[in-house]
Amino acid sequence: MHNKITKIVLASGNAGKVREINKLFAGCGIEVVPQSDFGVPEVPETGTTFVENAIIKARHAAECTGLPAISDDSGIEVDALDARPGVYSARYAGEKASDLDNNNKMLGELQSVPEEERTARYWCVLAFMRHHNDPVPIITQGSWEGRILETPLGDGGFGYDPIFYVPTHNCSSGQLTMEEKNKISHRALALQDMLEEFKKHKFI
Repeated sequence: MHNKITKIVLASGNAGKVREINKLFAGCGIEVVPQSDFGVPEVPETGTTFVENAIIKARHAAECTGLPAISDDSGIEVDALDARPGVYSARYAGEKASDLDNNNKMLGELQSVPEEERTARYWCVLAFMRHHNDPVPIITQGSWEGRILETPLGDGGFGYDPIFYVPTHNCSSGQLTMEEKNKISHRALALQDMLEEFKKHKFI
């Protein structure tokens, strides 16, 4: 007995993520609503991996709302920084850091690093839980290779997008349209895999 899913709570208040995920789920008959619509408080991300944090957030959102929940834990790893900031990407420059603070900190740390050594990749791990006691969360992941620019370009996207150079498109992620980004990004790849899982489980 498989239940079709029509509404999922996204364990994030990040408007950028909500927009991207809704765009990708468009046409599947699933509405994705941010947990902020239900007044769900942020939960401490105490995991040391993207997978642990994604599950913590999905479980919390499902428990607070009674709805199936999907969460995204994502970040960027920079080879010259020994794979940092990783799971700490959102709070790289401090607990209440803005995207600009984080970008400036990274550019500062990479100041003397030559272009060919500025390789980096975005990671996205998605966790889907039908309910907060779900013993078999569905986990998918995607990565996106690029490198860190020396100066920000473009004002689209969010996070590290203005300083993340996309070799296939010869521009920064912040210069891509949302349509382009939604075809090639780490989140797009993880979501496409998640949609395949949903079809397999007959959720859609």
